Amino acid sequence: MKFGRFRHKTGEMKEYYGTLSTDKDKTFINIIEDFDFTDIKYKYTGRQYELDELQFLPPIRPTKIVAVGLNYKDHAAEMQKKLPEEPLIFIKPNSSIIPHLGTIVKPGASKRVDYESELAAVIGKTAKNVKKEEAADYIFGYTCLNDVTARDLQAKDIQYTRAKGFDTFAPIGPFIETEIENPSNLQIKGRLNGELKQSSNTSNLIFNPYELVEFISGIMTLFPGDIISTGTPSGIGSLNKGDIFEIEIENIGKLKNFVE
Repeated sequence: MKFGRFRHKTGEMKEYYGTLSTDKDKTFINIIEDFDFTDIKYKYTGRQYELDELQFLPPIRPTKIVAVGLNYKDHAAEMQKKLPEEPLIFIKPNSSIIPHLGTIVKPGASKRVDYESELAAVIGKTAKNVKKEEAADYIFGYTCLNDVTARDLQAKDIQYTRAKGFDTFAPIGPFIETEIENPSNLQIKGRLNGELKQSSNTSNLIFNPYELVEFISGIMTLFPGDIISTGTPSGIGSLNKGDIFEIEIENIGKLKNFVE
């Protein structure tokens, strides 16, 4: 099931949670009443909007994004670095989030801003000291995330907060897919202006989503809606004004963003 958050294009400020459905050649969003992570079946209002009537919002509101560096074997080789013995994690602020079709703004402080196509896991219930064997029960679903990075500042600073934390540096969406059976076997692709730049499979992850839930929840409590971004494959490159970058993950969808 594809789950998202929206606002009507008429200009009203009310936000809607809903799930995707199709009927013949039309795509609809079925509006959920008082969304709650614990309500597995959801309570629908009976209202239905065509997708074209709605503006995408980030599909969820996390308290934090926990991102993982150097977590693909092919990316480690690309960066000429040894495989890490344990996950290398950092935090991206929730103020960096923008939705599908939102615009990434290059900051004046950086001369090189890069794209990073990533699979993101969305937490569905409070997780603390969760074992990897039980981690699937704590994941609400999966989505696409672009871990936009000021590469020159990343090289300059000891830690990644500045390079990863600018406003608009965490495009996410468009939907959360709640029915992924095996997150460790998904094709992931990144396209810059239509040209394929990144192509890999989550089977190349060094630490899979379940292992990441175990590791991270042993350090900090994860709350419903929190995001774990699992790292990028090889093929990273720079973004420039006027670019369009798209992330496509098998069975999840396609995240598209613009650059200015």
